[in-house]
Amino acid sequence: MLRTVKKTALAREWVLCLIPAFLLAASFPLFNFEFLAWVSFVPLFFNLKNKSKPKVFFLSFLTGVLFWLGTVYWLIHVTFAGMLLLVLYLGLYFGIFGLAAVSVLNHPRVGLRVIVIPAVWVLLEYARAHLLSGFPWALLSHSQYLNLPVIQIADITGAWGVSFLVMMVNVAIYMVVVESRILGRGGVLRKYGIVLLCLAITFGYGYYKLSLTPAPQRQTPYTVSVIQGNIPQELKWDIRSRRAIINKYKELTAQAVSRKPDLIIWPEASLPVVLEEEPDYFAQVYGFIKEIKTPLLLGAVTLENGSYYNSALLMSADGEIQQKYNKLHLVPFGEYIPFRQTFPFLATIVPIGDISPGRKYSVFSSPQHPANRFSVLICFEDLFPELSRVFVQKGAGFLVVMTNDAWFGKTSAAYQHCAASVFRAVENRRPVVRSANTGISGFVDPKGRITALVADNNAENIFIDGYLTREVDAGSKHISFYTRAGDVFIVVCVFCVLCGIIFSFRKKSS
Repeated sequence: MLRTVKKTALAREWVLCLIPAFLLAASFPLFNFEFLAWVSFVPLFFNLKNKSKPKVFFLSFLTGVLFWLGTVYWLIHVTFAGMLLLVLYLGLYFGIFGLAAVSVLNHPRVGLRVIVIPAVWVLLEYARAHLLSGFPWALLSHSQYLNLPVIQIADITGAWGVSFLVMMVNVAIYMVVVESRILGRGGVLRKYGIVLLCLAITFGYGYYKLSLTPAPQRQTPYTVSVIQGNIPQELKWDIRSRRAIINKYKELTAQAVSRKPDLIIWPEASLPVVLEEEPDYFAQVYGFIKEIKTPLLLGAVTLENGSYYNSALLMSADGEIQQKYNKLHLVPFGEYIPFRQTFPFLATIVPIGDISPGRKYSVFSSPQHPANRFSVLICFEDLFPELSRVFVQKGAGFLVVMTNDAWFGKTSAAYQHCAASVFRAVENRRPVVRSANTGISGFVDPKGRITALVADNNAENIFIDGYLTREVDAGSKHISFYTRAGDVFIVVCVFCVLCGIIFSFRKKSS
């Protein structure tokens, strides 16, 4: 009998780990059930109730592992061992959060529960975004990238504020369920009115921002075409495919030229050669640009002073390289091996050559319209808000994301990646233009609306080829609070957690 009870309790614990992991994963692309994120942690809080600290950590860690397995499963297309190591590492943040949450959930002060627990979550997300090169993928806020009224506060708090709000609602729902029988409906409303107030302010601010009409452009419209070549990753660096690749980009670009764009954008590393090592190949691009007489922004691997760079090159209508940007934030185990000299075995996880990081925050000026300025984020650089902020501070009127998510196959990876671009647009109130090898390519306006995507006749966005042309408002001079002040909200969260620690010590002393 006792054994049966223990088995039932164990099964319940495991189910209550699986449910929040599933709900949270389903709130992200491709499912996009963003409303599930607002309740996904409630089962976890119930699962942690009256558990020992080791059990709390393990159950929270297990929930995190299950969530991340369902979210970054696509890394298996690149490295199975790396995917497992990453999932286990990311699960640790859930474990730490569980320990912090249970220490506050029973505190008599309501404010501590609904403020400190979300603040802890945000600080853990911030740590994850910076430690070991940083991995700010699938932040809790990213689940809301289609929830336009909610995400408008990002121009003040960054994506962190949206994560805070979602976690605050999770905590409040859990506490309401626990205390409703004791307090009654009126008591619950009085006790957790602060959460309703925060929601009202957020939605009010969001609808206000969405209702604003953009100021008229001070200069002539700036038209941009994005090219989605859809080059399979296994062919991208195959020497036998070079002719086919360049012909594909030429064909799509020739179609886009008919729309008379001011700028054409090719994706990250669209040239399947190292520029300086294959001058004959580059000569084909040079000649093609002189034919179409349209500026081209393209991605290429370049060689400079013995170092390789993942670069973006802006070429004028005459085919001359006008400006260059070398990627600043590299992908560990994708573009370089961290700690290679200390731990040589790490090179066996993903055998690659080293790319060197750039050193300069470049702002490009359009060859034909110098007043229109923009900056480029290569690969996953749009995940890091600090990069976009600096580019906009230096004068970028819009942001270009060049990427290649072909590595991950036809999965949710490209859609999850696109969610980050939406937040960069809202935070800085700048348009974002995406050109991705296999998708997602398209346009995001300063309010975070995805206005247009490259798609085929079946409304597919990834692993299809095509082009898309739209006007981009590159003339805005408005600088958002977040662009000016940065992660002030993180400082607020630190203050909240410190206050929580002080009050907890006072409670123990009394």
